Amino acid sequence: MVLKKLANEKDLKLCVVMVGLPARGKSFISQKIVRYLSWLSINCKCFNVGNYRRVLGVDNPKYGFFDFDNLNSYNIREKALKLAFEDMLSWFDDATDNKVAIIDATNSTRERRNWIIENCNKNNVHPMFLESWCDDSETIMANVKDIAITSPDYDGMDEKLAEDDFMKRIENYQNVYSTLNTTDDKDVTFVKLINISHEIIINKIQTYLQSRIVFYVMNIRIKPKCIWLSRHGESIYNVEQKIGGDSSLSERGLKYASKLKSLIKENVASNDEQNLSVWTSTLTRTQETAQYLPYKKLEWKALDELDAGVCDGMTYEEIEEIYPEDFKARDEDKYEYRYRGGESYRDVVIRLEPVIMELERQENVLIITHQAVLRCIYAYFMNVPKEESPWVSIPLHTLIKLEPRAYGTKVTRIKANIPAVSTYKEKGTSHVGESSSAKGSHNLLVNAPEINQN
Repeated sequence: MVLKKLANEKDLKLCVVMVGLPARGKSFISQKIVRYLSWLSINCKCFNVGNYRRVLGVDNPKYGFFDFDNLNSYNIREKALKLAFEDMLSWFDDATDNKVAIIDATNSTRERRNWIIENCNKNNVHPMFLESWCDDSETIMANVKDIAITSPDYDGMDEKLAEDDFMKRIENYQNVYSTLNTTDDKDVTFVKLINISHEIIINKIQTYLQSRIVFYVMNIRIKPKCIWLSRHGESIYNVEQKIGGDSSLSERGLKYASKLKSLIKENVASNDEQNLSVWTSTLTRTQETAQYLPYKKLEWKALDELDAGVCDGMTYEEIEEIYPEDFKARDEDKYEYRYRGGESYRDVVIRLEPVIMELERQENVLIITHQAVLRCIYAYFMNVPKEESPWVSIPLHTLIKLEPRAYGTKVTRIKANIPAVSTYKEKGTSHVGESSSAKGSHNLLVNAPEINQN
Protein backbone atom coordinates (compact mmCIF):
# COMPACT_ATOMS: atom_id res chain seq x y z
CA MET A 1 0.00 0.00 0.00
CA VAL A 2 1.42 3.39 -1.04
CA LEU A 3 0.02 5.98 1.36
CA LYS A 4 0.57 9.02 -0.83
CA LYS A 5 -1.87 7.59 -3.37
CA LEU A 6 -4.68 7.48 -0.82
CA ALA A 7 -5.19 11.25 -1.02
CA ASN A 8 -8.17 12.04 -3.21
CA GLU A 9 -8.69 15.21 -5.30
CA LYS A 10 -10.22 17.09 -2.39
CA ASP A 11 -6.99 16.59 -0.45
CA LEU A 12 -4.80 18.29 -3.03
CA LYS A 13 -3.09 21.51 -1.90
CA LEU A 14 -3.91 21.48 1.79
CA CYS A 15 -2.62 24.40 3.85
CA VAL A 16 -2.43 23.85 7.60
CA VAL A 17 -2.50 27.28 9.27
CA MET A 18 -1.17 27.36 12.82
CA VAL A 19 -2.95 29.58 15.35
CA GLY A 20 -2.05 30.49 18.91
CA LEU A 21 -0.10 32.70 21.26
CA PRO A 22 3.69 32.35 21.44
CA ALA A 23 5.02 29.46 23.59
CA ARG A 24 2.03 27.23 22.84
CA GLY A 25 4.01 24.66 20.87
CA LYS A 26 3.02 25.75 17.35
CA SER A 27 6.48 25.35 15.81
CA PHE A 28 6.94 22.05 17.63
CA ILE A 29 3.62 20.76 16.26
CA SER A 30 4.42 22.09 12.77
CA GLN A 31 7.72 20.26 12.63
CA LYS A 32 6.13 17.09 13.97
CA ILE A 33 3.49 17.16 11.22
CA VAL A 34 6.19 17.67 8.57
CA ARG A 35 8.20 14.72 9.88
CA TYR A 36 5.15 12.49 10.21
CA LEU A 37 3.75 13.12 6.74
CA SER A 38 7.18 13.00 5.09
CA TRP A 39 7.82 9.71 6.89
CA LEU A 40 4.62 8.38 5.31
CA SER A 41 5.81 9.57 1.86
CA ILE A 42 3.36 12.49 1.75
CA ASN A 43 5.23 15.60 0.62
CA CYS A 44 4.93 18.33 3.22
CA LYS A 45 6.76 21.60 3.91
CA CYS A 46 6.62 24.18 6.68
CA PHE A 47 6.79 27.91 5.95
CA ASN A 48 7.78 29.65 9.18
CA VAL A 49 6.81 33.32 8.99
CA GLY A 50 9.47 34.23 11.56
CA ASN A 51 12.14 33.06 9.12
CA TYR A 52 10.76 35.40 6.45
CA ARG A 53 10.80 38.25 8.97
CA ARG A 54 14.50 37.52 9.47
CA VAL A 55 15.02 37.61 5.70
CA LEU A 56 13.56 41.12 5.81
CA GLY A 57 16.36 42.10 8.19
CA VAL A 58 14.70 41.73 11.60
CA ASP A 59 16.90 39.08 13.22
CA ASN A 60 16.80 39.74 16.97
CA PRO A 61 13.68 41.80 17.67
CA LYS A 62 12.81 42.95 21.15
CA TYR A 63 9.26 42.65 22.47
CA GLY A 64 8.34 46.17 21.29
CA PHE A 65 8.55 45.00 17.68
CA PHE A 66 5.46 42.85 18.32
CA ASP A 67 3.35 45.75 19.64
CA PHE A 68 0.35 45.92 17.30
CA ASP A 69 0.22 49.70 17.73
CA ASN A 70 3.65 49.90 16.08
CA LEU A 71 2.50 50.28 12.47
CA ASN A 72 5.96 49.95 10.94
CA SER A 73 6.73 46.61 12.61
CA TYR A 74 3.18 45.40 11.93
CA ASN A 75 3.68 46.03 8.21
CA ILE A 76 6.97 44.08 8.26
CA ARG A 77 5.26 41.11 9.91
CA GLU A 78 2.43 41.19 7.37
CA LYS A 79 4.94 41.39 4.52
CA ALA A 80 6.70 38.34 5.97
CA LEU A 81 3.39 36.45 5.92
CA LYS A 82 2.80 37.36 2.27
CA LEU A 83 6.32 36.23 1.32
CA ALA A 84 5.71 32.90 3.06
CA PHE A 85 2.35 32.55 1.32
CA GLU A 86 3.87 33.29 -2.11
CA ASP A 87 6.61 30.71 -1.54
CA MET A 88 3.98 28.21 -0.48
CA LEU A 89 2.05 28.71 -3.73
CA SER A 90 5.26 28.33 -5.75
CA TRP A 91 6.05 25.12 -3.87
CA PHE A 92 2.62 23.69 -4.68
CA ASP A 93 3.19 24.55 -8.37
CA ASP A 94 6.64 22.90 -8.41
CA ALA A 95 5.29 19.33 -8.26
CA THR A 96 1.90 17.67 -8.22
CA ASP A 97 3.13 15.44 -5.37
CA ASN A 98 3.50 18.45 -3.05
CA LYS A 99 0.41 17.91 -0.92
CA VAL A 100 0.55 19.71 2.43
CA ALA A 101 1.99 23.11 3.39
CA ILE A 102 2.09 24.57 6.90
CA ILE A 103 2.01 28.29 7.67
CA ASP A 104 3.72 28.50 11.06
CA ALA A 105 2.89 31.79 12.79
CA THR A 106 0.64 33.12 15.54
CA ASN A 107 -2.13 34.11 13.07
CA SER A 108 -3.78 35.49 16.17
CA THR A 109 -6.33 37.88 14.64
CA ARG A 110 -9.47 37.02 12.72
CA GLU A 111 -8.51 39.70 10.18
CA ARG A 112 -5.30 37.85 9.25
CA ARG A 113 -7.04 34.48 9.17
CA ASN A 114 -9.72 35.87 6.83
CA TRP A 115 -6.95 37.12 4.52
CA ILE A 116 -5.46 33.62 4.46
CA ILE A 117 -8.85 32.02 3.73
CA GLU A 118 -9.56 34.48 0.91
CA ASN A 119 -6.19 33.96 -0.76
CA CYS A 120 -6.26 30.19 -0.31
CA ASN A 121 -9.65 30.06 -2.03
CA LYS A 122 -8.34 32.18 -4.92
CA ASN A 123 -5.53 29.66 -5.50
CA ASN A 124 -7.48 26.41 -5.06
CA VAL A 125 -5.78 25.69 -1.73
CA HIS A 126 -7.81 24.20 1.11
CA PRO A 127 -7.10 26.00 4.42
CA MET A 128 -7.26 24.08 7.68
CA PHE A 129 -6.57 25.96 10.92
CA LEU A 130 -4.84 24.25 13.81
CA GLU A 131 -4.93 26.16 17.08
CA SER A 132 -2.93 25.34 20.17
CA TRP A 133 -4.72 27.05 23.06
CA CYS A 134 -3.09 26.75 26.47
CA ASP A 135 -3.37 28.41 29.87
CA ASP A 136 -1.35 25.83 31.79
CA SER A 137 1.43 27.93 33.36
CA GLU A 138 3.82 24.99 33.80
CA THR A 139 3.64 24.04 30.12
CA ILE A 140 3.93 27.67 28.98
CA MET A 141 7.00 28.35 31.12
CA ALA A 142 8.67 25.14 29.96
CA ASN A 143 8.13 26.28 26.37
CA VAL A 144 9.38 29.80 27.14
CA LYS A 145 12.60 28.40 28.62
CA ASP A 146 13.11 26.13 25.62
CA ILE A 147 12.51 28.99 23.14
CA ALA A 148 14.92 31.27 25.05
CA ILE A 149 17.64 28.66 24.46
CA THR A 150 16.82 27.44 20.94
CA SER A 151 15.13 30.31 19.05
CA PRO A 152 17.28 32.25 16.53
CA ASP A 153 15.63 35.42 17.88
CA TYR A 154 17.63 35.06 21.11
CA ASP A 155 20.87 33.73 19.73
CA GLY A 156 23.72 34.79 22.07
CA MET A 157 21.38 36.49 24.54
CA ASP A 158 21.38 35.87 28.29
CA GLU A 159 18.80 33.17 29.01
CA LYS A 160 16.98 35.10 31.77
CA LEU A 161 16.82 38.29 29.69
CA ALA A 162 15.51 36.26 26.76
CA GLU A 163 12.77 34.72 28.94
CA ASP A 164 11.69 38.14 30.24
CA ASP A 165 11.59 39.60 26.74
CA PHE A 166 9.58 36.69 25.41
CA MET A 167 7.01 36.98 28.20
CA LYS A 168 6.48 40.62 27.19
CA ARG A 169 6.13 39.54 23.56
CA ILE A 170 3.34 37.18 24.64
CA GLU A 171 1.55 40.09 26.37
CA ASN A 172 1.54 42.04 23.10
CA TYR A 173 -0.18 39.18 21.33
CA GLN A 174 -2.65 38.64 24.16
CA ASN A 175 -3.97 42.15 23.59
CA VAL A 176 -5.25 41.24 20.09
CA TYR A 177 -5.68 37.46 20.27
CA SER A 178 -8.95 36.08 18.95
CA THR A 179 -9.38 32.36 19.50
CA LEU A 180 -11.23 30.04 17.13
CA ASN A 181 -14.75 29.01 18.13
CA THR A 182 -17.69 27.18 16.61
CA THR A 183 -19.88 30.31 16.57
CA ASP A 184 -17.75 32.91 14.81
CA ASP A 185 -15.85 30.29 12.79
CA LYS A 186 -18.64 27.80 12.15
CA ASP A 187 -17.85 27.66 8.41
CA VAL A 188 -14.08 27.28 8.90
CA THR A 189 -12.21 23.97 8.89
CA PHE A 190 -10.27 23.84 12.14
CA VAL A 191 -9.05 21.75 15.03
CA LYS A 192 -8.43 23.35 18.41
CA LEU A 193 -6.17 21.68 20.96
CA ILE A 194 -6.94 22.90 24.49
CA ASN A 195 -4.08 22.46 26.97
CA ILE A 196 -2.35 20.04 24.60
CA SER A 197 -4.87 17.21 24.69
CA HIS A 198 -7.23 17.84 27.61
CA GLU A 199 -9.96 18.87 25.19
CA ILE A 200 -10.11 18.89 21.40
CA ILE A 201 -12.62 20.77 19.25
CA ILE A 202 -12.98 19.64 15.64
CA ASN A 203 -14.97 21.62 13.08
CA LYS A 204 -15.74 20.74 9.43
CA ILE A 205 -12.96 18.20 8.95
CA GLN A 206 -13.88 16.54 5.66
CA THR A 207 -11.00 14.92 3.78
CA TYR A 208 -8.62 12.03 4.30
CA LEU A 209 -5.49 14.12 4.84
CA GLN A 210 -7.28 16.48 7.21
CA SER A 211 -8.52 13.58 9.34
CA ARG A 212 -5.08 11.94 9.25
CA ILE A 213 -3.46 15.12 10.56
CA VAL A 214 -6.12 15.55 13.25
CA PHE A 215 -5.62 11.98 14.48
CA TYR A 216 -1.88 12.52 14.64
CA VAL A 217 -1.92 15.83 16.54
CA MET A 218 -4.39 14.34 19.03
CA ASN A 219 -1.56 12.03 20.11
CA ILE A 220 1.20 14.67 20.39
CA ARG A 221 2.41 15.70 23.83
CA ILE A 222 4.40 18.94 23.91
CA LYS A 223 6.16 18.35 27.25
CA PRO A 224 9.95 17.76 27.13
CA LYS A 225 10.93 14.09 26.94
CA CYS A 226 13.69 11.73 25.90
CA ILE A 227 13.47 8.76 23.59
CA TRP A 228 16.21 6.18 24.02
CA LEU A 229 17.07 3.80 21.18
CA SER A 230 19.28 0.72 21.18
CA ARG A 231 19.84 -2.24 18.95
CA HIS A 232 19.90 -5.59 20.69
CA GLY A 233 23.32 -6.79 21.80
CA GLU A 234 25.52 -8.53 19.28
CA SER A 235 23.84 -11.80 18.25
CA ILE A 236 25.25 -15.09 17.05
CA TYR A 237 23.78 -14.36 13.61
CA ASN A 238 25.57 -10.98 13.62
CA VAL A 239 28.88 -12.75 14.19
CA GLU A 240 28.07 -15.21 11.42
CA GLN A 241 27.05 -12.29 9.13
CA LYS A 242 23.56 -13.74 8.65
CA ILE A 243 20.44 -11.59 8.38
CA GLY A 244 17.09 -12.07 10.14
CA GLY A 245 16.50 -15.17 12.20
CA ASP A 246 15.82 -15.44 15.93
CA SER A 247 19.25 -16.17 17.32
CA SER A 248 20.45 -15.58 20.86
CA LEU A 249 23.08 -13.05 21.90
CA SER A 250 26.78 -13.73 21.57
CA GLU A 251 29.07 -13.54 24.59
CA ARG A 252 29.80 -9.88 23.85
CA GLY A 253 26.10 -9.24 23.30
CA LEU A 254 25.36 -10.60 26.77
CA LYS A 255 28.01 -8.26 28.21
CA TYR A 256 26.19 -5.33 26.59
CA ALA A 257 22.89 -6.52 28.07
CA SER A 258 24.55 -6.64 31.49
CA LYS A 259 25.99 -3.14 31.09
CA LEU A 260 22.84 -1.53 29.68
CA LYS A 261 21.35 -1.13 33.17
CA SER A 262 24.28 1.04 34.31
CA LEU A 263 24.25 3.00 31.03
CA ILE A 264 20.64 3.94 31.69
CA LYS A 265 21.28 4.68 35.38
CA GLU A 266 24.17 7.02 34.63
CA ASN A 267 22.56 8.92 31.74
CA VAL A 268 18.86 9.17 32.56
CA ALA A 269 17.71 11.78 35.05
CA SER A 270 16.40 10.22 38.26
CA ASN A 271 12.87 11.59 37.78
CA ASP A 272 12.76 10.30 34.19
CA GLU A 273 14.12 6.91 35.23
CA GLN A 274 11.19 6.35 37.56
CA ASN A 275 8.78 6.68 34.63
CA LEU A 276 10.92 4.88 32.05
CA SER A 277 9.35 2.01 30.13
CA VAL A 278 11.17 -0.47 27.88
CA TRP A 279 9.76 -1.62 24.55
CA THR A 280 11.18 -4.65 22.76
CA SER A 281 10.32 -6.76 19.76
CA THR A 282 9.08 -10.33 20.23
CA LEU A 283 12.43 -11.76 19.12
CA THR A 284 14.85 -13.47 21.51
CA ARG A 285 17.82 -11.14 21.03
CA THR A 286 15.93 -8.00 22.10
CA GLN A 287 14.41 -9.68 25.15
CA GLU A 288 17.79 -11.05 26.21
CA THR A 289 19.18 -7.52 25.88
CA ALA A 290 16.46 -6.15 28.17
CA GLN A 291 16.62 -8.96 30.73
CA TYR A 292 18.53 -7.04 33.43
CA LEU A 293 16.51 -3.83 33.20
CA PRO A 294 14.21 -3.27 36.21
CA TYR A 295 11.63 -1.23 34.30
CA LYS A 296 8.16 -1.95 32.96
CA LYS A 297 8.51 -3.87 29.68
CA LEU A 298 6.25 -4.11 26.68
CA GLU A 299 6.63 -6.40 23.67
CA TRP A 300 5.63 -5.13 20.22
CA LYS A 301 5.27 -7.46 17.25
CA ALA A 302 5.52 -4.27 15.15
CA LEU A 303 9.11 -3.83 16.40
CA ASP A 304 10.27 -7.14 14.90
CA GLU A 305 13.07 -6.93 12.35
CA LEU A 306 12.34 -6.42 8.66
CA ASP A 307 11.22 -9.79 7.26
CA ALA A 308 13.84 -10.99 4.76
CA GLY A 309 11.50 -13.66 3.34
CA VAL A 310 13.35 -16.39 1.43
CA CYS A 311 16.65 -14.70 2.34
CA ASP A 312 16.13 -15.06 6.07
CA GLY A 313 19.17 -16.67 7.68
CA MET A 314 21.43 -16.07 4.67
CA THR A 315 24.57 -13.94 4.35
CA TYR A 316 24.73 -11.10 1.83
CA GLU A 317 27.28 -13.10 -0.16
CA GLU A 318 24.81 -15.99 -0.41
CA ILE A 319 22.01 -13.64 -1.46
CA GLU A 320 24.21 -12.09 -4.16
CA GLU A 321 25.10 -15.56 -5.46
CA ILE A 322 21.62 -17.15 -5.35
CA TYR A 323 19.46 -14.07 -6.09
CA PRO A 324 21.75 -11.71 -8.05
CA GLU A 325 18.91 -9.72 -9.63
CA ASP A 326 17.22 -9.18 -6.27
CA PHE A 327 20.52 -8.20 -4.68
CA LYS A 328 21.05 -5.54 -7.36
CA ALA A 329 17.44 -4.33 -7.24
CA ARG A 330 17.61 -3.84 -3.47
CA ASP A 331 20.77 -1.76 -3.72
CA GLU A 332 19.16 0.42 -6.41
CA ASP A 333 16.03 1.18 -4.38
CA LYS A 334 16.46 -0.14 -0.87
CA TYR A 335 13.42 1.67 0.55
CA GLU A 336 10.92 0.22 -1.92
CA TYR A 337 12.49 -3.21 -2.55
CA ARG A 338 10.52 -6.04 -0.97
CA TYR A 339 12.23 -9.36 -0.25
CA ARG A 340 10.56 -12.36 -1.88
CA GLY A 341 7.98 -13.44 0.65
CA GLY A 342 9.16 -10.67 2.99
CA GLU A 343 9.04 -6.93 3.55
CA SER A 344 10.38 -3.61 2.29
CA TYR A 345 11.36 -0.59 4.37
CA ARG A 346 8.07 0.99 3.31
CA ASP A 347 6.23 -2.01 4.79
CA VAL A 348 8.12 -1.54 8.06
CA VAL A 349 7.14 2.15 8.21
CA ILE A 350 3.46 1.26 7.75
CA ARG A 351 3.49 -1.29 10.58
CA LEU A 352 5.42 1.10 12.82
CA GLU A 353 2.78 3.83 12.68
CA PRO A 354 0.88 2.59 15.79
CA VAL A 355 4.23 2.47 17.63
CA ILE A 356 4.94 6.08 16.65
CA MET A 357 1.47 7.18 17.76
CA GLU A 358 1.93 5.59 21.18
CA LEU A 359 5.48 6.87 21.41
CA GLU A 360 4.20 10.44 20.94
CA ARG A 361 1.88 9.95 23.90
CA GLN A 362 4.63 8.69 26.23
CA GLU A 363 7.27 10.75 28.03
CA ASN A 364 10.32 8.50 28.44
CA VAL A 365 10.76 5.26 26.54
CA LEU A 366 13.70 2.96 25.78
CA ILE A 367 13.20 1.01 22.56
CA ILE A 368 15.36 -2.09 22.10
CA THR A 369 14.89 -3.39 18.59
CA HIS A 370 16.62 -4.07 15.28
CA GLN A 371 18.71 -2.25 12.68
CA ALA A 372 16.06 -1.70 9.98
CA VAL A 373 13.37 -0.80 12.51
CA LEU A 374 15.63 1.71 14.28
CA ARG A 375 16.53 3.26 10.92
CA CYS A 376 12.83 3.91 10.33
CA ILE A 377 12.26 5.33 13.82
CA TYR A 378 15.40 7.47 13.61
CA ALA A 379 14.28 8.76 10.20
CA TYR A 380 10.96 9.81 11.72
CA PHE A 381 12.50 11.90 14.48
CA MET A 382 15.30 13.32 12.33
CA ASN A 383 13.25 13.87 9.13
CA VAL A 384 15.68 11.76 7.09
CA PRO A 385 14.50 11.42 3.45
CA LYS A 386 12.99 8.00 2.80
CA GLU A 387 15.54 7.09 0.13
CA GLU A 388 18.39 7.77 2.58
CA SER A 389 16.91 6.14 5.68
CA PRO A 390 17.85 2.51 4.79
CA TRP A 391 21.50 3.55 4.59
CA VAL A 392 21.81 5.18 8.03
CA SER A 393 24.39 3.44 10.19
CA ILE A 394 23.00 2.21 13.53
CA PRO A 395 25.95 0.56 15.33
CA LEU A 396 25.68 -2.21 17.89
CA HIS A 397 26.36 -1.58 21.59
CA THR A 398 25.41 2.09 21.37
CA LEU A 399 22.65 3.87 23.28
CA ILE A 400 21.05 6.73 21.32
CA LYS A 401 19.39 9.61 23.14
CA LEU A 402 16.82 11.71 21.22
CA GLU A 403 15.46 14.96 22.67
CA PRO A 404 12.64 16.36 20.47
CA ARG A 405 12.49 20.17 20.55
CA ALA A 406 10.65 22.97 18.74
CA TYR A 407 13.42 23.59 16.23
CA GLY A 408 14.75 20.05 15.78
CA THR A 409 15.81 16.92 17.65
CA LYS A 410 19.02 16.77 19.67
CA VAL A 411 20.94 13.50 19.30
CA THR A 412 23.57 12.03 21.63
CA ARG A 413 25.39 8.69 21.25
CA ILE A 414 26.48 6.79 24.35
CA LYS A 415 28.94 4.02 23.53
CA ALA A 416 29.20 1.05 25.87
CA ASN A 417 32.82 0.40 24.82
CA ILE A 418 32.10 -3.29 24.34
CA PRO A 419 33.42 -4.50 20.96
CA ALA A 420 30.92 -5.76 18.37
CA VAL A 421 30.95 -6.64 14.70
CA SER A 422 29.69 -4.14 12.15
CA THR A 423 26.57 -5.31 10.30
CA TYR A 424 26.53 -2.34 7.93
CA LYS A 425 26.49 -3.23 4.24
CA GLU A 426 27.45 -0.46 1.88
CA LYS A 427 25.86 -0.03 -1.51
CA GLY A 428 27.38 -2.09 -4.30
CA THR A 429 29.04 -4.75 -2.19
CA SER A 430 28.07 -7.92 -0.34
CA HIS A 431 30.79 -7.40 2.25
CA VAL A 432 29.78 -6.31 5.74
CA GLY A 433 31.69 -3.58 7.54
CA GLU A 434 31.81 0.19 7.47
CA SER A 435 34.29 2.10 5.35
CA SER A 436 36.02 5.08 6.92
CA SER A 437 35.67 6.89 3.59
CA ALA A 438 31.88 6.48 3.42
CA LYS A 439 29.96 9.73 3.17
CA GLY A 440 26.38 10.93 3.14
CA SER A 441 23.38 9.69 5.11
CA HIS A 442 25.43 6.77 6.43
CA ASN A 443 27.16 9.22 8.79
CA LEU A 444 24.05 11.02 10.09
CA LEU A 445 24.27 9.25 13.45
CA VAL A 446 28.02 8.70 13.40
CA ASN A 447 28.54 12.48 13.45
CA ALA A 448 26.28 13.04 16.48
CA PRO A 449 27.91 14.01 19.81
CA GLU A 450 29.34 10.96 21.57
CA ILE A 451 29.80 9.89 25.19
CA ASN A 452 32.13 6.98 25.91
CA GLN A 453 30.96 4.99 28.91
CA ASN A 454 33.62 2.96 30.73
